[in-house]
Formats: sequence, structure tokens, C-alpha cells
Amino acid sequence: MKTCFVIQGFGKKTDYTDGRVLDLDASYAIIKEAVEAAGLKSVRADEIQHSTVIDVPMYEMLLQADVVIADLSTYNVNAAYELGVRYALRPRTTIVVAEEGFKNPFDIGHIAIRRYKHLGEDIGAREAARFKGELKTAIEEILASNRSDSPVYTFLPQLMPPQMAVTPAAVVPAAPLARGGVVNIAVASPPGLGNDQPAAAEPLVTPKAMLDDALAKINPPAGEASDFAGARALLQKVSELRPNDPFVTQQLVVATYKSKQPDAESALLDARNIMEKSLDPASTNDPETLGLWGAIHKRLWELHARPADLNAAVDGYERGFSLRRDWYNGINYAFLLDLRSVEWLKAGNKDDAIADSVLARRVRTEVGRLALAPAEDKDADPKKRFWAVATLWEAALGRGDAAETARWGAVAEALAVPQWMQDTRLDQGRKLVELQNAFATLSTP
Repeated sequence: MKTCFVIQGFGKKTDYTDGRVLDLDASYAIIKEAVEAAGLKSVRADEIQHSTVIDVPMYEMLLQADVVIADLSTYNVNAAYELGVRYALRPRTTIVVAEEGFKNPFDIGHIAIRRYKHLGEDIGAREAARFKGELKTAIEEILASNRSDSPVYTFLPQLMPPQMAVTPAAVVPAAPLARGGVVNIAVASPPGLGNDQPAAAEPLVTPKAMLDDALAKINPPAGEASDFAGARALLQKVSELRPNDPFVTQQLVVATYKSKQPDAESALLDARNIMEKSLDPASTNDPETLGLWGAIHKRLWELHARPADLNAAVDGYERGFSLRRDWYNGINYAFLLDLRSVEWLKAGNKDDAIADSVLARRVRTEVGRLALAPAEDKDADPKKRFWAVATLWEAALGRGDAAETARWGAVAEALAVPQWMQDTRLDQGRKLVELQNAFATLSTP
């Protein structure tokens, strides 16, 4: 079976030119369907089984794959580099794709780029079907054509593509395993290095498999309890293999602070240390990272009521909301503004208290507008839709709109999600009501 190597990032990535978060795993799912519909085996780097550094099988795939699809969405430098390597190695059968917001740099302005559109973090069903069909056709046409698509060989037509030397010590290049459908690449060492051990009978576990397992432990099927400690252990291993992947680091932060091990405060401090070391929360423009920074300091405030933690939480959520009108950050920002307004009243500062309270209401109005479309998308994954619905419920509760509170509360309760998600929503609502009651009491002469 012919092989298609997909050059692409993994998980959720932020496009730092506009602050949007794209779920590249959602993109890959559609690319993979198109590849398989065209009769090829789809392989992404995180699916490669290997017993050495990933660079070796990655370069082998760039040379030997029958087709390469390079997704340049989010201006992924690694993807652009690998595309350049492929163009240098092979004169044809390379396809470039990107999300529609991608702006062509000058040097690739003449290269055909097939576009797809993200709706929020996901790709809508209609767009997925369109892009899948277009990509399938492109793969079939490019395999049937003898036309060069590499600018290197187009502008240097006398250049001859390289070939792998075949020696008795060489190992057969990438070939799909019958089991699991994952490429297993064995790499031979030069003579004299002692690499004469037989191949392992069982394939190695890929980072993607471990990541998928960890995410399943964080967000299990409805009715099952989350295993944050187990997810944390897996994500620590994945993080060692992919230390520069912000999505992996973000998930490790979530699993760490939610594990509450060895205790709640230690877990929060460990999570904060991970962020400071790998995610640069002080200057990042990634809304997901800023939301996590706010969540950690919000919980630290709940433990010790330190003003510095409250201000750090407000700052994180405010920046996350302001960057791209992110409703998740916005609803938490509004809650913390109400919390801080009560603290201002306790300190005798009525003017700042009123300012925060008014701003909280305005933020909730804007959040209600932003979260409406994803909350009404009945075709969306229930877990993703739930947070938009819960946000509208909380925004209505904070504004004192009883009818909208009841409406979105009923929608939230009907969604099949893990119980901890429902508990989180209800606990947040209870705290919000207590805060607003306290504000009313303290501000009354």
C-alpha cells in the first residue's frame, strides 16, 4: 500500500498572528479520511513507531513517502522546514494545505495551497466533507501526473533527485504494520556499533497513543470518573518526548493541578512551575495558557485569600479575554471581577468595587453574545458544547436574568458529560450567587 506522510503539528495550536486556537488533530482526522479514501496509508510523525530519535524515520518518510501533505496552519516553523526538505528530495507528489486564515509568505506565494476553514477550534461537518473530497481528488491527480510540484526542481530542471544507497546492512524502509495500522521503522546502525539485537516483538507505544490515553482519563465517557493522577503520569512521559509542544504542556498543567497530589496546594504550585518553565505566562498571547494561569491563581486564592493571587488570576483571564474575545476567559474574568469587588468593599474602597461590578456585567453581556453560536450547535461534541452552554447559564445568572438562567440550565443538564463538569458548573454558580449577595449586603448603607 502506498504511504502518505502528513507534515503537521499536533493538538491545539495558537496562531500567534491573530490569537486563534486551531485543533490540528481535528484537521488531521479529515486529512486522514481523504488519504485513506484515495487508497493510501496516512502517517503523521506522532504515529511513527521508532526505536531511535524521531529525526531518522522522519527524514526517511520525507524521502520515501509516495505522497506528502504539509499543513502550514498556525505558521508552524517545523512544518515549513520539513516541507522544504521534501521539496529538495522529491520533485513531485507534495501537497500543501492550510487553514483559510494563513497568509502566504513571499517565497511560497506562487505555490498552490489548498484551504480549509476552522469554525472555532473544530471544522464543521459541511466544510469537512468539502475539504475531504477536494483533497482526495488532489491526491489521485497528483499520483497520476508526472508534473513537478517542487519549486526546487521546477526552477532547477537539470537537478537529479537523490536515492538511498542499498547495502547488505540496510534495513527495509518504512512499511505499514498489519497490526494497529502504524508505520514501524527500523534503523540500522553503522557497522561496529553493536546494534545486532532482534527487533522487539511488540511495537513501541507512540506519543500520540499515550496522549490520547491521557486525554481519555481527563475527559472519560459520561458516568465514569476522571483519573487526573493517571493522566498526569502519562503526560509527563509525553512531555519528555515532546518538550516543546504547548498543547501537551497545557494538558500536563491541567492534570497536575486537578490531581491534587500530594495535596491541593502542592499540585497547584507544581502546575504553576510547569507553566513558568515552559509556557511563558508573563508575555504569552495564547488564550489557553492565560486561562490556565487564571485558573491556578484563582484556586490559590481560594486556599489562602492572598491579594496577589487574586490579581494574578484577574490579569490572566483579562488578557485571555481581551486578546480574541475568548468567552471561556471572559466568563471567568467576570466572576473574578465580582470577587474582587467584594474584597474592595471589605477594604472600604467603594469606587473600585463599583467599577469592577459594572465591568463584570458588561463582560457577561459580551460573553453571552460570543458563546451563543457554539452553545446552539447541536452537532458539536457534547463536552465541547457543554462549556459554551454552561457559560451562557452563568452569564445569565450573573446578570440576574432568571428566564435565560433556567433555559440554559436545562440544556446543560440534558448533555451527556462527566459528572465533574456538571458539578463544576453548579459550584461556580453557587459561588457567584454568594458573591453578588455579599456585594449587595456590603454596599447597602
